[in-house]
Amino acid sequence: MEMLENNQFIKQIELDRKRVESFRRYPFSLPVIRGLSILDMHPKETFIVGENGTGKSTILEAVAVACGFNPEGGSRNFNFSSRASHSELYNYIKIIKGIRRPKDGFFLRAESFYNLATTIEELDKSEGGARIIDSYGGRSLHEQSHGESFFAVFMNRFRGNGLYILDEPEAALSPTRQMSMISRIHQLVGKNSQFIIATHSPILMAYPDAVIYEIKEDIKAVKYEETEHYQVMKSFLNNTQKMLNILMK
Repeated sequence: MEMLENNQFIKQIELDRKRVESFRRYPFSLPVIRGLSILDMHPKETFIVGENGTGKSTILEAVAVACGFNPEGGSRNFNFSSRASHSELYNYIKIIKGIRRPKDGFFLRAESFYNLATTIEELDKSEGGARIIDSYGGRSLHEQSHGESFFAVFMNRFRGNGLYILDEPEAALSPTRQMSMISRIHQLVGKNSQFIIATHSPILMAYPDAVIYEIKEDIKAVKYEETEHYQVMKSFLNNTQKMLNILMK
């Protein structure tokens, strides 16, 4: 583990609390941000999980932007913006880096994926030389289903030796594709990659060599089986009829 820690791209993220003027305004008013100090990143994979509205995507977005990625996704070379909706949290996030620098990187988020696909098409129409889409499998992302195009980016554009930040990637993927994603993640980890993922998926967060941070009122590292997502899904699958009877009363 020590060798991995020395080689990881991001070792920690830290909220510069001294610079925050007020914890009464968004996003600093979120309970998780009010209590945030330092989070250690796993050299392979870090998960941030929690209910909707707890702030996991807000934290992930801030980390991505602080690392130089476009708020709406893509590599560091993308600078498109359909609507400036990202928070100012990134200005208060310190990235404690390792000694290595990634040769590749990508911020992939489900909610603005359409804008990313559109930007690629527009750039390919206006620029000469090699087509950008060839790095994404060669087929227009708009001519595929949302799940197919999302998976195509993951399979073709991610090259390894990279920092990959993913926001709820399961939103576009079937359970089978989520399992395939675990295999691809493992391949890329074997190529010296580091992942930071915000997710609701009990399938994805089952990846064994990782740290899981769960957000409730605060944020803390938990075991896979301790996550609410795992416990709810297990209870539902093991007691489906009983759960349905309760839910449909």
